[in-house]
Amino acid sequence: MSSLAAARADNFYYPPEWDPSQGSLNKFHGQHALRERARKIDQGILIIRFEMPFNIWCGGCNSMIAKGVRFNAEKKQVGNYYSTKIWSFSMKSACCKHEIIIQTDPKNCEYVIISGAQRKTEVFDVEDAETLELPADEERGKLADPFYRLEHQEEDVQKKKEAEPVLVRLQRVSDARHSDDYALNRALRAKLRGQKKRVFEEESASRKMGLSIRLLPTTEEDAATAAGVKFSSKFDRNRKDKRALIKAASIFPGSSGSSTSNKKRLELESKRRKICAAAASNLLTGGFMPSSLFQNTARKSASTNARKF
Repeated sequence: MSSLAAARADNFYYPPEWDPSQGSLNKFHGQHALRERARKIDQGILIIRFEMPFNIWCGGCNSMIAKGVRFNAEKKQVGNYYSTKIWSFSMKSACCKHEIIIQTDPKNCEYVIISGAQRKTEVFDVEDAETLELPADEERGKLADPFYRLEHQEEDVQKKKEAEPVLVRLQRVSDARHSDDYALNRALRAKLRGQKKRVFEEESASRKMGLSIRLLPTTEEDAATAAGVKFSSKFDRNRKDKRALIKAASIFPGSSGSSTSNKKRLELESKRRKICAAAASNLLTGGFMPSSLFQNTARKSASTNARKF
């Protein structure tokens, strides 16, 4: 072993005072081989990990305990069914510490709740669950009769004949779909090429609009949302202009000539703003044409730079 502690943990450490005549190490230390699990072994009780076999309702707090939940249960023998032992498992629920007792039922091959809980009743439709319906106990006993078994077999053969055309048709459809591997591979590759082409077109359209992300195809919901968005109208622009006139006007009473000049100045300023906005929109859309004054200024600056060099 790698260390003394590991040797003691694995029960491979023999102390110097131990002698073979004293028996095993468990007998020497005065303990059971199962340690804490066997603290009630004198009463015939062994502590085990018990897994709940089905969903139950706790009898203390009426909460559900799901199938597969594990408990530290006390296992003990309470009887026999012929030569098979009947075991009892006693445990406490984690929700309210209520004691639950479950026993085995060898006759019916299942578990039975004795006290402390109630089994959750779950009923499934055979067609919905897509399972086979097992015969009832009465019908199971009737199958021992040769005549009844013969009639039952005749019914099964008749059901098979009725379902055979459907099964054959389904088999033919499956064979037709999966018989040609080349056609299947070709269809799959064509589908992948179509997807790649669509993604490339969407990315190209996004790059043309100056976006770094790929836009998905428009849907009816997007169109309805876009139709509900309202942008600023002419009424809003007029209201802004009126507010600008009010803010620019003097609060002191003046002559009529000064007010007229202020109105003309404001009108000229609003026209200048509109001209600047139109020029900026043309520049953004790529339709801006430089004026003759701008061209003359550019030529003069170019000739001046050429003379310097």
